[in-house]
Amino acid sequence: MGLKGVIFDLDGTVVENDYDWPGIRRELGTGEMSILAYLDALVEPERSAKWAILEGHEARQTEASVLRQGFSGLLERLRARGLAVALVTNNSRKNAEYLLGKFGLAFDCVITRESGLWKPSGAPFLEVLRTLGLGPAEVGVVGDTRFDVLAALDAGIEAIYLLSNEPERFLGYPVKIVPSIEALARVICR
Repeated sequence: MGLKGVIFDLDGTVVENDYDWPGIRRELGTGEMSILAYLDALVEPERSAKWAILEGHEARQTEASVLRQGFSGLLERLRARGLAVALVTNNSRKNAEYLLGKFGLAFDCVITRESGLWKPSGAPFLEVLRTLGLGPAEVGVVGDTRFDVLAALDAGIEAIYLLSNEPERFLGYPVKIVPSIEALARVICR
């Protein structure tokens, strides 16, 4: 496979939680826009009020998050093989740092929404590539949502792995569906 790095999503990938994204989108009134693009386009005082709603949901889910079974071992295996590991999340730096500290995780590069680069754009992945000195063909992306797929494709990354037990959700996308970290490790570390 020749991978030199792996970019991970945070929520639903590194950690498991239970966001009700359709409900949150309805509560915020985002329509078809991505949540972050919608909030970014608002004016005050609505902007601050709706950011507070999102941050409340995120705080509750961050506190309740559990590390995905086998993830620490996978990071160790990747590092032992000399691969760079990065984290790209649309979540906040505060929440990402809390979770990394809680679970004792370290990445070579961490991109959060404060960078102004967020999925489904490929911009945060391109920033990882620039930071790590790697090309799109040298990295794989591991996520759990359509935004992860769209961002990877936008950045020219073709090695896309989705942790999911619902492969039908991703029909038509050029991805490899894996049901667990153990299955992912078998594919990436072979």
